Amino acid sequence: MKEIFLTDENGISPEKMAAGVREWLRQYEYPANLPEKTAAGESANLPEKAAVDEPAGPAIKKVLILPPDLTRCYSFAGEITKVLWKELVPKGVHVDIMPALGTHMELTAEEKLAFFGDEIPEEAFLVHHWATDTVKLGAVPAEVCKEASGGLFDEEIEVEVNHRLFDGGYDLILSVGQVVPHEAVGMSNYSKNIFIGVGGRAMINKIHMMTSICGVENTMGIRDTSGRKVYDYAQEHFLDGKCPIAYMMTVVVQNEIELENGQKELDLSLRGLFMGTSRKPFEEACALSQKCNITHVERRANKVVTYLDPNELKTTWVGNKGIYRTRMMIADGGELLILAPGVAGFGENEEMEQFLRKYGYRTTEEILKLYRQGEFDSNILGASHIIISSPDGRFSITYATRPELLSKEDIESVHLRWADYEETAARYDPDRLEEGWNIMPDGEEIYFVHTPALGLWKADD
Repeated sequence: MKEIFLTDENGISPEKMAAGVREWLRQYEYPANLPEKTAAGESANLPEKAAVDEPAGPAIKKVLILPPDLTRCYSFAGEITKVLWKELVPKGVHVDIMPALGTHMELTAEEKLAFFGDEIPEEAFLVHHWATDTVKLGAVPAEVCKEASGGLFDEEIEVEVNHRLFDGGYDLILSVGQVVPHEAVGMSNYSKNIFIGVGGRAMINKIHMMTSICGVENTMGIRDTSGRKVYDYAQEHFLDGKCPIAYMMTVVVQNEIELENGQKELDLSLRGLFMGTSRKPFEEACALSQKCNITHVERRANKVVTYLDPNELKTTWVGNKGIYRTRMMIADGGELLILAPGVAGFGENEEMEQFLRKYGYRTTEEILKLYRQGEFDSNILGASHIIISSPDGRFSITYATRPELLSKEDIESVHLRWADYEETAARYDPDRLEEGWNIMPDGEEIYFVHTPALGLWKADD
């Protein structure tokens, strides 16, 4: 199949994005375009020249779209999903949409409306339940995992995906998402959207633990990590030639626009759109993302302030992107201040909520000791989350929350520092701070990151 790569350093316009998607979809035949058959089974209305010079592509009557959830609201995946819907449904294609939730919360009606617009009906959406909806395809052998991790993880990893990918009768499955530096795999998306986004408990648990043992700072922003090697093995052995998956991957950057009132407005720019069925689109997207989404800071900051969009990040489980994406630029003995106006809990589900309230954010050494004692056999994912969130005493972490959502007592009970959001935002106003270095009125120097989910910040020392 033809693969299409669109890039523009000035940003891909909505019109150009939609045209690129339509061009890529032209490779397929649709019910509304399929020629009628004669009694003899031959085409009754297919021009002879077209039959010879323009062979029809695969016929698709039923399509499943796998976009991310609202925690990837900057991905342009919502816009792409809307284009796909408008292009496919009028051609007679049945389209289902199943957000790749992984372990995250189900989208509310309001969130679907915000992300996908009002033209897609509620009945088009399916929900992935990571604990109950999967089937086992096989396993990545322990020796493969051991080699991928440099000898640090030598357990078999079971491969599970949502059963609908194989028994849903889909002619085409479109995985839509953003490539950006990621704490658990190095560079996000591609097959991760399948094996984690619509995957099952075993792989989600074990792949995250393997990555945390290998070290989050040895993973972030790197393409071919230990986790990616495991995904590649699973893709080759359990998906290729068995499941009709194609990938649509974006690269997004943020720009700041100064308004007349002196406040800042975040402007998102779609820099790349990569579509195809092979690994090549992912590799091209990675190269562009590594160029656009990794900020090399000239020196480490004693204080980093970052902001969590209240519509996007509502728990520390996803809000800790503020830790992962900035930790490599924080000085020893420094502080990370996370402005979290919408954070109201710790876990994305009740199991993880109670797990984090029980264990809190401890050191890597403490968690690994308990892990080796078999403490986390039923919740390895929770343990790995704590490990990659831990500063291990190198710097402190303060969460500034609204006490009516998550109190001082709640935050301190999980071994984090707390500050009142309104009081803290009065000094560190996210609408007025410059992206990057800022000098406060009293001379304090900080480094501000408005949207940690969009990149990686690191000091190359």
